[in-house]
Amino acid sequence: MYVTVTANPSVDRTIEVQGLVRGGLHRATAVHVQPGGKGINVARALVCNGIKARAVVPAGGAEGEQLISLLSDYSIEVVRVPALGPVRMNVSVIEPDATVTKLNEPGARLTGPETKALADAVISAARDASWVVVAGSLPPGVEPEFYADLIRRLADEDVQVAVDTSGPALRAAVTAGPTLVKPNHHELEEAVQRPLRTLQDVVEAAQELRALGAGAVLASLGSDGAVLVDENGTWHAEAPVVLARSSVGAGDATLAGFLAGGGKGEQALVSGVAWGAAAVSLPGSTMPRPDDLRPELVTVRAGTDGSRELHGGS
Repeated sequence: MYVTVTANPSVDRTIEVQGLVRGGLHRATAVHVQPGGKGINVARALVCNGIKARAVVPAGGAEGEQLISLLSDYSIEVVRVPALGPVRMNVSVIEPDATVTKLNEPGARLTGPETKALADAVISAARDASWVVVAGSLPPGVEPEFYADLIRRLADEDVQVAVDTSGPALRAAVTAGPTLVKPNHHELEEAVQRPLRTLQDVVEAAQELRALGAGAVLASLGSDGAVLVDENGTWHAEAPVVLARSSVGAGDATLAGFLAGGGKGEQALVSGVAWGAAAVSLPGSTMPRPDDLRPELVTVRAGTDGSRELHGGS
């Protein structure tokens, strides 16, 4: 069983347009409404591939009801933590070349008792889990140490923990000793507070996070694939994408694929990159299914071409 924690879930509306012009009138060519938030996306990707997942989410307001209703379309076991504030609504506008413009709400403030109820629900949900994924931004009212405190509490359980967040929450979580950290390019730059222009820069930044406490670092790099750094070495993997449609949720698919592939080492990296590449070829934040996956197209090598410059991306 995989348990995912999404402290700041969302209802995601993805709108496809022919071109985005500031101040102009745009007529959508397609609209997709899906349950969102990094942890929820990971759970969606897992169940789309026949893997059991349990999602812990605070959900309040009419938007919370809509989120739970959308989640009912998936075989996800949902642990709903009551909250007074409404679930946030996020909008992504996607152009034909897959350029994404995102408008993310901050989310409703969680009270102290609601935050405690969320943490207690996670500990209870993790009792039969092999992995717990804590992912996404923290809503207003929740301290940056929330994920770090969760990781320390989970140390008493026989469970591995993956973290996918950003900013102060990421820095705090790393020091709590998670099994795996999955930043994207921008989040990794933010964590080490410097630009990362080459693959070698990424490797050095990942090693810094390991020195702070992370067991392994899986850095998703958009069109540059992904880099894995752990106690056994460094690998770089990438896969071609014939037609990119949307990068929304691709990093979450990468993490789900890595966990589904064993959560460790070269083969898990191949699986993660295959899932991420498949997600990019799908509309909105649609998660790939088995027929979408092409792991045979992934190229992987031990070490990296350290001087290779990066394109950026997530």
